[in-house]
Amino acid sequence: MTSKPLLSVRSLSRSFGKVKAVSDVSFDVERGQIFGFIGPNGAGKTTTMRILATLDLPDAGDAWVGGHSVLEAPRLACQQLGFMADRFIPYANLPVAEFLDFMARAYGLRGRTRTRTIASVVDFCGLDEFLSRPTTGLSKGMAQRLHLAKTLLHDPGLLVLDEPAAGLDPRARVEFRDLLRELAAAGKGILISSHLLSELSESCDGVVVIEQGQLVVTGSIDDIARQVQAHNAILVRVQSGLEAAERFMLTQPHVREVLIRDGRLGFEFDADDDALAELLARLIGEGVRVSEFRHVEASLEEIFLRTTDGRLQ
Repeated sequence: MTSKPLLSVRSLSRSFGKVKAVSDVSFDVERGQIFGFIGPNGAGKTTTMRILATLDLPDAGDAWVGGHSVLEAPRLACQQLGFMADRFIPYANLPVAEFLDFMARAYGLRGRTRTRTIASVVDFCGLDEFLSRPTTGLSKGMAQRLHLAKTLLHDPGLLVLDEPAAGLDPRARVEFRDLLRELAAAGKGILISSHLLSELSESCDGVVVIEQGQLVVTGSIDDIARQVQAHNAILVRVQSGLEAAERFMLTQPHVREVLIRDGRLGFEFDADDDALAELLARLIGEGVRVSEFRHVEASLEEIFLRTTDGRLQ
């Protein structure tokens, strides 16, 4: 018997007047997976996340978190879900320690359990040196760590994160990404929206792409890359003879979309690996000194550009 997904979204729809913010969206996230939730501005990502967090009601469809319906058993679903909104507005001037204690009490934690839990999330999120600081006096990176700590207090199985890396400096983004990897390794499922696609590509197991409220594609990054990349993409780096290599490739069978970018030659190839090996041998025979010749998988940015039209609503 196969286990049910940690998150199961089915035929979710939500309209605001004449605008269909979310239209018949379905996807799954398993335990231990990090799924990127991407799409143009106004695609319906935040609306979907708010429904999952029981902060909004769908017009149709449903979602199950840990087997609990967000419509029929919202309290049980919320016990399994931790939601980080795109904006974190803590109580003004409340020290970090008091803020976490207040939130732990709000989650129903009592006595030694509350004390141990707060100490655990403080240690995990690296907040030990900031407990006496006012919550409104933290840097953006530390505020996001506090936001994550608050989200983890009730030990949810699923984390739903709306643009958590927005505004973070490069070091803070790397550190935050490492925390998410640790959480996934511990078995938590993570659904994360972000416009920083290069960041997502380094940590995500899969993606959900939506546009104008409609699901475009969902699945593992590798599977989607194979779908959107009709031909093999090849990257060539040469020691000398770059222009000669370009002229040569333009005359070869099965070669298309030849271009030079950043001192490297790229092209698409629509034949098998034997033909590709013969092409490399001919290129070297032309006197081109090749230092690198390899397949290139479609990046998350390329997946996004090939699967969406950039339409806004």
